[in-house]
Amino acid sequence: MLSDCPQILELRRFYKLTVLDKLIAQELLKTLLSVWSVIVVIIVSREFIRVLDKAIQGRVSSETLMTLLALKTIIIGVSLLPAALFMAVLMVLGKMYRDQEMSAVGSAGGGALTLYRGVFLLVFPLSVAAAGLSLYTTPWAEATTTRIMHEGDESADLRGIAAGKFSEYSQSDLVFYVEDITDDNVMHDVFVQHRQGGIPGIITAESARLRDLPEGRYAVFYQGERVQGVPGNLDFFIEKFTEYAVRVEEPDTAVFFSRAAVAPDALWASAAAVDAAELQRRWSIPLGMLLLSFLGVPLAQISPRGGAFGNILTGFVIYFCYGNFLRVGQLWVTKAVIPAWLGGLGINLLLLVVGGVLLARLYGWRWLYLNLRQKAEL
Repeated sequence: MLSDCPQILELRRFYKLTVLDKLIAQELLKTLLSVWSVIVVIIVSREFIRVLDKAIQGRVSSETLMTLLALKTIIIGVSLLPAALFMAVLMVLGKMYRDQEMSAVGSAGGGALTLYRGVFLLVFPLSVAAAGLSLYTTPWAEATTTRIMHEGDESADLRGIAAGKFSEYSQSDLVFYVEDITDDNVMHDVFVQHRQGGIPGIITAESARLRDLPEGRYAVFYQGERVQGVPGNLDFFIEKFTEYAVRVEEPDTAVFFSRAAVAPDALWASAAAVDAAELQRRWSIPLGMLLLSFLGVPLAQISPRGGAFGNILTGFVIYFCYGNFLRVGQLWVTKAVIPAWLGGLGINLLLLVVGGVLLARLYGWRWLYLNLRQKAEL
């Protein structure tokens, strides 16, 4: 019978989840969430300060601040998944080595394959989810962020106008001062300094309001006076008006999206080297999670007195080199220095080889050969 076949029994034993598998996966998940949350909060806080500065300048509306924060969290959070997962693997397995739990696992017949099974019980589905996030969700977040920032730049001359303070717009070419703003958005006792054709001018008016016209967005002033001329000259132009308008926004400006915001279907259909490099960048996130986790299992071995974080520094160096090699490879692909397939496979194959060398150093080359041969015969 098939159930009596040794190979079938071995496969059933290998794929049956044990208490140790669930324990490693649970500890890895908790540590991953902790590490990932800390890193994301630090990086997103820095980005949020920049967005907040743009909001203070009037380039972003206060209503979109939380939306931009959520989008930035998605973009940054997905990009930091490989680093957070690599650190989590080193921390969890390093703690098991320090607490002598690995000695108990080894005495019970467990080895590297036992550890890999528990680690990849979480890593594999997480990498599949990360592939979807990197290929589809992150470009959507990038495109939405670009669109919101563009709309903010378009309407920047409408925001930040507050009663009792000077507000600068259009790189200081337009300066507003408003004494009072009513609930119907009518500005009263308005002072404006602006430039038209490089010539400075000053407008004072009893009231003003913003209007959208087919030619663009205008600030319309009522019952005031306009003075225009170059300081130091005597040819000033002075006029009183009942109604006068100044354009504060050009209509229908184009939105320019970066490569990070391009849909994956467009990248697959393109033959340009820059699009191939962008695809490699997106695929590097799930591939990096798999390869760094594979590397982390032998790298996590420490001496009992080495502390829980004995090889964290080595892990940082490896990840730093890996990330820089990825960026260099993508740059070379963009400039057609190397073919696209080499840029996508080169550093990943190198990381796989380094993991294999560490694994063989930990268990011995003969052990690695016998296990690979045994699995090939199943």
